[in-house]
Amino acid sequence: MTNIKKNFIYNVLYQILILILPLITVPYVSRVLGAKGIGIYSYTYAIVYYFMLIAMLGINNYGNRTIAKVRENKELLSKNFLSIYTIQLIMSISMIILYFAYLVLFNHKYMDIAMIQIIYLISCMFDINWFFFGLEKFKITVTRSTILKLLSLILIFIFVKTKNDLWLYTLIMAGSALLSQLLLIPFLLKEINYIRINKNDIKKHIKPCLILFIPVIAVSLYKVMDKIMIGVLSNISEVGYYEQAEKIINIPLGIVTALGTVLSPRISNLISKGKNSEIINYIEKSITFMMFLAFPICFGLIAISSDFIPIFLGNDFIKSSTLIYYLAVTILSISFANTIRTAYLIPKEKDKIFIISIIGGAIINLTINAILIPNFASIGACIGTIFAEFFVMMYQALKVRNDLKIKKYLINIFPFFIKSLIMFIIVFVIKIFSISAPTKLILQFIFGLFIYGILNVSYIKELLNLNKRGEKK
Repeated sequence: MTNIKKNFIYNVLYQILILILPLITVPYVSRVLGAKGIGIYSYTYAIVYYFMLIAMLGINNYGNRTIAKVRENKELLSKNFLSIYTIQLIMSISMIILYFAYLVLFNHKYMDIAMIQIIYLISCMFDINWFFFGLEKFKITVTRSTILKLLSLILIFIFVKTKNDLWLYTLIMAGSALLSQLLLIPFLLKEINYIRINKNDIKKHIKPCLILFIPVIAVSLYKVMDKIMIGVLSNISEVGYYEQAEKIINIPLGIVTALGTVLSPRISNLISKGKNSEIINYIEKSITFMMFLAFPICFGLIAISSDFIPIFLGNDFIKSSTLIYYLAVTILSISFANTIRTAYLIPKEKDKIFIISIIGGAIINLTINAILIPNFASIGACIGTIFAEFFVMMYQALKVRNDLKIKKYLINIFPFFIKSLIMFIIVFVIKIFSISAPTKLILQFIFGLFIYGILNVSYIKELLNLNKRGEKK
């Protein structure tokens, strides 16, 4: 089995774990903490997240790409890592100081929770996932994350019992994030040698980090700023509805986009070796596979949302089902754009296209949010996100249409749209039957999976044959 298959399997297994764990914790936490508690956690995390973004300064994408290019040379690998990590360390310490200043000067409304959230910021000092992604050593990061996810799940069930335990929930989530970063340090020490670096070694990485920081901060404007704007322009419970709806969307989306995480370092390495035909082949197969998964997930979530949410989150979060109708559409645009971005734009260093698309999306999202949130609350934020994600996808696709076969990709994926629509109609019809909601959901899931599988049996056979051919090689 090739490394890329192993890495994809590791990532998919981890994403399945991420899918399963929220199915256990989200219903429990939603009922214990309520919409207000979830809203406070989400709002305070959104604020500390901005300090975390500045601390990392685009290093996740840039570091991944840089390490992938020099991983065969241990001296260059060590030198590049130490230079990039020095920037990360300086920025992280600076942001910790600034976050303390922010809390003191602005007398934060939810001070106790906001203070605990600083642990997330401290974890940025030790976040070296980008190094192992560049090495394509996904097994290490996946194993460690799996252990910590399971530990946090156990701790939540043991200690989080009432609405007053919001601080404990925050401590468990932030503490597990910090511990997961610390556990990578012993593995890092085996991969690098200590090499003396100078100011010039560090300086040469600052500009490219800053360039890739621009799209990261822009993305946050319509991934994180939504929650801050809802909290400011509406109320904290609306933040809770939006947070839980987005969380449900992100569960399957993580599996769909797992391939992008694996492809980026592999393609960066292929670029350094000049293997362009292999790159184009990877991208075509990846987009087809991504959309094979994305279409049924999108239509499936829309079909079951109204029955699923009351069972899963409780009656406090019924409004989240309406939000899922809107946010499910973004699965399509995110999946398509994610492949172009991670498999082509970032490895090829076409940062300008990436940056402009994200800035455009951020401007669109902020504008629509400012107009709609005061009157439509969390629904207004969903509409802003839809337009932003669609713009990002369209801009990136138009800019690379001469290098990639965008029209061919669209022709390849169109049958998945039709087959998903057929699946949706049949699954939606099951809603009219007078049976219990849990039974109805089980039937919808089984019928949906069966119908989509039958309609795509030829493509599934093709995938299986590709795997067999790959293993023979």
